[in-house]
Amino acid sequence: MSCSERSYLQLLQDVLNYGARKEDRTGTGTISAFGYQMRMPLREGFPLMTTKRVSFKLVASELLWFIKGDTNIRYLLQHNNHIWNEWAFKRWVESRDYTGPDMSDFGLRAQRDEAFAALYEEQMKRFADLILRDDDFAAQYGELGNVYGKQWRDWKTTKGETIDQLKDVIHAIKHTPDSRRLIVSAWNPEDVPSMALPPCHTLFQFYVSEGKLSCQLYQRSADIFLGVPFNIASYALLTHLIAHECGLEVGDFVHTFGDAHIYLNHLEQIETQLGREPRALPKLKINPAKTSIFDMELSDLSVENYNPHPSIKAPIAV
Repeated sequence: MSCSERSYLQLLQDVLNYGARKEDRTGTGTISAFGYQMRMPLREGFPLMTTKRVSFKLVASELLWFIKGDTNIRYLLQHNNHIWNEWAFKRWVESRDYTGPDMSDFGLRAQRDEAFAALYEEQMKRFADLILRDDDFAAQYGELGNVYGKQWRDWKTTKGETIDQLKDVIHAIKHTPDSRRLIVSAWNPEDVPSMALPPCHTLFQFYVSEGKLSCQLYQRSADIFLGVPFNIASYALLTHLIAHECGLEVGDFVHTFGDAHIYLNHLEQIETQLGREPRALPKLKINPAKTSIFDMELSDLSVENYNPHPSIKAPIAV
């Protein structure tokens, strides 16, 4: 068993064993722990979990969306990535422009009522189709506010200027690798109220030692079953991409949590996952002809020898 997957499965087990029951914003209820850390050596393999299938294409397309500084879900939908749909959809169905059936509390209602779930899927498909084919609709309802990509690439200062944090940190890794300021923050207090979802993975820092690039992520809020496997793979991929551009090997990914929680409607799925035997991690392939992280496309990235157990579906809390 890889150290990376062992660390993740231990997180699941520890929160189940020692976490506290807490209510949450979504009304679903959680088992939660505060303050937890995992360390994953990236040289042992790419940490795409094997005890359930995690889509590398979804991980990679979302990360490239962040890197582009994009905040509109149209790019994601063009790559058949629907992981941000619920938050944009919520803004639409709560607007005056929405004229369809009542979709209030759609996440919880869809879990409890099969007829409503079918209606919800119909409206979600209609929403996605409108985003893809109607420029004006996409501009208004595909936008999520100043979420990750905006803060990474276009942070607004009090002087009206902008900071490209990601480009600056890559420049610093190349020219001042011993700096202790290799940090990118997605948490901008002024912009939080306008975001569809305030950033869960709020800040990351790089560290260069002995020709290896490591990354530590601080995540304020973590859906351990659905979200964390994506977060692990996303920041591992980001570390690999920046190491590739900077001519470095990869070191460790360190994942530090604030509120790490298991939703109460994920308990059965977690039991299934914990009962599975982990397999060997895959290997990441990056197109060697591309030398800049900002030129990467989805076709430049792939994983080899990924042989996971089947996916495990679970409802998302919105």
